[in-house]
Amino acid sequence: MDLVSRSELLYGNSPALFSAAGTLSFRNFASRARNTARKLLEKGLPPGSTVAVIAPNSPDIALLGIALFHAEMIYAPLNYRFPFQQMLSTLQMLRPDLVLTSLPAMLPNDPAFRTESVDTVVTGKPDAFIPDRIATSGRMERILTIIHTSASSGKAKAAAHSFGNHWYNALGALGNMPLGPGDCSLLSLPLFHVGGYAVLFRALASGSAVAVPEPDEPLERSLERFPVTHLSLVPTQLHRLLRIPAAIPQLRKLKAVLLGGSAAPLPLLEEGLRLGIPLYLTYGSTEMSSQTATADRPYCADRKTGVALLPHRELSIAEDGEILVKGPCLFQGYLVEGKPVLPVDAHGWFHTGDTGALDRHGNLSVLGRKDNMFISGGENLHPEDIERALVSIEGIEAAIVVPVADSEFGWKPAAFIKTALPEQPADSVITETMLRTVGKLKTPVRYMRICQWVTLPGSQKIDRKWYIGQIGKENSC
Repeated sequence: MDLVSRSELLYGNSPALFSAAGTLSFRNFASRARNTARKLLEKGLPPGSTVAVIAPNSPDIALLGIALFHAEMIYAPLNYRFPFQQMLSTLQMLRPDLVLTSLPAMLPNDPAFRTESVDTVVTGKPDAFIPDRIATSGRMERILTIIHTSASSGKAKAAAHSFGNHWYNALGALGNMPLGPGDCSLLSLPLFHVGGYAVLFRALASGSAVAVPEPDEPLERSLERFPVTHLSLVPTQLHRLLRIPAAIPQLRKLKAVLLGGSAAPLPLLEEGLRLGIPLYLTYGSTEMSSQTATADRPYCADRKTGVALLPHRELSIAEDGEILVKGPCLFQGYLVEGKPVLPVDAHGWFHTGDTGALDRHGNLSVLGRKDNMFISGGENLHPEDIERALVSIEGIEAAIVVPVADSEFGWKPAAFIKTALPEQPADSVITETMLRTVGKLKTPVRYMRICQWVTLPGSQKIDRKWYIGQIGKENSC
């Protein structure tokens, strides 16, 4: 039995999808997914076809992601906020058999791409009386998705995932943080992000519901009108929500707020703790099909920020501090000439590019990115280490550290900072504190104050490379 039919059998009339259009039960959701799968097959697309999807989150796009799985086709969602030329080059590399979109203006006028509207395949209402004649299977090795990396460390890469990758990722996540009928996760991440697709997959596996907000709907509005119990955020999203007084009671009543995507500043964690918000730190990646390690309890007063490895994953720390991973959650590889190529070492380990450390209990602390490191006076400096020291200073809400050329040391750290009050704390106070806490080498040589972070397209992650290019320019505030 395939996953869609299994969810229908086990969870029947339980809510599967909440949206502005109403509520779909698992039975109705499965019926619509089957009908959409048939429409795809009727277009002459054989199983194994790659279907690119260019659209913001919506109930139809959530349904389409599961219908493609049901039809044994490959779901390849693209970041609809890509600049036009980047979208074109991504499609040329992907070579999809069909492009489905709700945004026709994003598409090139190129006969090489067969393009249709999402409306041509997603049916408007369920039909529970059409028998299921699609021969689906749960083969673990079958390629299910092609999801691009966030491009936080370079050009976005097309990562291929199998059914087994998503299945074991969901099993491990549910083993640490159970979900079931009556629970509801807000689709707060885009479906072109592996974390967004993981929300759908966990719901099908567990019988929990997914709430799909309107595009660009404020998070606080979604929390108010849907019965959300679980929420995934990156630190930037949480920081913004905590500035909205009406959102705090909504966050406080949730069972769990998963916080990942980048390192969470200690002051942000402390603020969440003080407000009684159940924050669970998590670490994951596109290559590991979403979560790799997650806290087994909310962040609490003992200030422990390590995260525990989830089941069905293996993790090791290399001699140089790099985090290595493998196991059934590890993706099938990056797409090269239409085929997945898995870049692992001789022992099967994937090198994440992240650095970290394990404590005596086996809990992981993520320290930073290897490719962010720079050398100053012969010493390796990790920007994330300096950033953690900066945001521990009262009044500094967030910081990004980048290298600036120096004739004596080669490179020195410079910092972009966001403060609660204009020009407070003063640069002299920050420097004095940094000299006392981390020493001269790690103390930034200049501070540039900003009002609003520049993020990667379609992401809440700060675009570190953009800030490297801003050295020497005027402050944003």
